[in-house]
Amino acid sequence: MNARWAVSDATLGDLDRIASFLALILAPGDLVTLIGDLGAGKTTFARFVIRHMAGRDEEIPSPTFALAQSYDCGRLAVTHFDCYRFSGPDELEELGLDDALRHGAALVEWPERIAAALPGDRLDVAIADGAAETTRAVLLTGHGSWAPRLDRLQKLAAFCEHAGWGKAEVSFLQGDASTRAYARLEGEGGKAVLMNSPPMADGPPIRGGKAYSAIAHLAEDVTPFVAVARALRGAGISAPEVLAEDLEQGFLIIEDLGNRVFGAEIAAGGDAEELYRAAVDVLVTLRGVAVPDHVPPFDWPAFEIEAELLLDWFWPAARGGDAPGTVRAEFARAWRSLFKRLGQASTGWILRDYHSPNLIWLPGRAGIARVGVIDFQDAMRGHRAYDLVSLAQDARRDVSDALEACLFGHYCAEVGKTDPSFDRERFKTAYAILGAQRNTKILGIFARLAARDGKNAYLAHIPRVSAYLERNLAHPELASLRGWFETYLPASARTRISGV
Repeated sequence: MNARWAVSDATLGDLDRIASFLALILAPGDLVTLIGDLGAGKTTFARFVIRHMAGRDEEIPSPTFALAQSYDCGRLAVTHFDCYRFSGPDELEELGLDDALRHGAALVEWPERIAAALPGDRLDVAIADGAAETTRAVLLTGHGSWAPRLDRLQKLAAFCEHAGWGKAEVSFLQGDASTRAYARLEGEGGKAVLMNSPPMADGPPIRGGKAYSAIAHLAEDVTPFVAVARALRGAGISAPEVLAEDLEQGFLIIEDLGNRVFGAEIAAGGDAEELYRAAVDVLVTLRGVAVPDHVPPFDWPAFEIEAELLLDWFWPAARGGDAPGTVRAEFARAWRSLFKRLGQASTGWILRDYHSPNLIWLPGRAGIARVGVIDFQDAMRGHRAYDLVSLAQDARRDVSDALEACLFGHYCAEVGKTDPSFDRERFKTAYAILGAQRNTKILGIFARLAARDGKNAYLAHIPRVSAYLERNLAHPELASLRGWFETYLPASARTRISGV
């Protein structure tokens, strides 16, 4: 079944906007054909797509004589083919269409000359004269796997139009490791961020009739993001304001907090201690914010299944094959005893990924509002030490022992000022337990991103995460778990996977 998106009387600006939305979703292996008479605007449309992909203006000549022109657009290579002088598909094969699709996307003008070589999965863009001399009639047709993608893209563009951002410039924003995608909108109303987060279908049941996402309490739509954002903003924390929403489709337009992400800010010379201490102050404030009943608990099934990512993904990469049943049983026993030690004390918000990629420096604001917070849709209710260890053992940045100790001490001192019952030693034990669990989980996630999704860049973080794990395992209360790791996955074995 095909999907169609028709735009009649499209101006040059409309062509550019359609191209900008298309540039948001192009991926390796995508073929886009450009159909129309001479002078219809095929090459103009291709230029728009390539410039949006590259994020810059550059000279983009017609490939009429070169037949093919490749562009390195950063996140994706794009090859522009012109088949006007072709007599058949064999000539295109010599130019390397298959190779171009293996490594990037391809835009093909005059595709009718190579019709026999066109795959079933493709997007056709037909451009013809419009009602006025300066307009065009544009018809996009998605074939095969492109059909649902085109349908969603059309709905995304319509959402922006309805929300008052239809004329805004659209540019790709690098997202996280999830299925969510982001774009920056720039228009007369200023800047905003477009979030495209399709509702997540449950995967296959893996335990107790439930999918992994249900057991681990992962958000399956954008509703939790909106709810948590409003709760945080109500406490004076700089979560993005939600400017427009379509909860059913999974579209949001949110406040743009800027580009001063902690990691980039520190790399540019920012004071790491100042930034991280400000982020600790946010967590201290968050202790006084009530957690709504609908926020799920960080219970034993979630705790366990996250830790098991190490066995499911990291173990095969480091050891080869599956972890033996006896090894898995020992692993589960060690974790269960630690989970029981957490108890119910110090229960509050867990934002879950409270670290440098999700924190934005806003020096123009005051107090805790200087720290912008994003990516909290998977928030849970659990031990408050979780977010502190997520911050002070930042998976994306090296945090020294000294800075970690400073941040831990600052948190405890600030909490102790208003809570005389605060037990620093118990909190430190919980911090080590949760740090070990979190870093164990992250090792599994990074191995999964490499093995399943081809995102090998995450492997570079494994030595750091493994070193954080060692810090936590040094706590006396984690002796049993430390013994498991020393026996089956010592530090030396945790760097013996591809790319590390």
